[in-house]
Amino acid sequence: MIELAEETAHDWWEVEALYDLCFAPGRTALSSYRLRDGVDPVAKLCFTARDNDGILAGVIRNWPVHVGDRLAILLGPVAVHPTRQGEGVGGILMRKVLNRAHDLGWSRVMLVGDYPYYKRFGFFPLKGVLMPPPTNPDRVLGYDLAPGAWVGVHGDVTQAPDCNPGGRPHLNDHGPEHADAQSR
Repeated sequence: MIELAEETAHDWWEVEALYDLCFAPGRTALSSYRLRDGVDPVAKLCFTARDNDGILAGVIRNWPVHVGDRLAILLGPVAVHPTRQGEGVGGILMRKVLNRAHDLGWSRVMLVGDYPYYKRFGFFPLKGVLMPPPTNPDRVLGYDLAPGAWVGVHGDVTQAPDCNPGGRPHLNDHGPEHADAQSR
């Protein structure tokens, strides 16, 4: 049995150690980390997954970014302890984040990853969305939390340090076509 909880300050060192184990300490040199540097993650979209004994099995964090003039969630990193891989922990974390982001009123999610893996969650390739180099554009994927949320969205992906710290985006960051998603 896996128990999900929002990540707390108490979890920080353990979460960082799992990220280092799964991705190596050099992970912070990746282009996506430049978008995270100096920006707080969306706290309500950062989760730990623990087994019955309290052992950390997996983690996921999410960050606000701008894509052109629109706000989006940059999903990840997601990590599962090597001894727990293949048990569905990553999928549980992914679904939790996508459902929570929807409930909080976000419209779009993006990530950098392998399409064959992430398409099962509903992700699709994003054309015209430019991550900082040297990101392979074929690995830039999107997910609609509101119908058509990525239609017409293009441009450079940049930091979004002005995101609402409560985890809920500002109404005008989505444009009028998704304003109704904010009123939930």
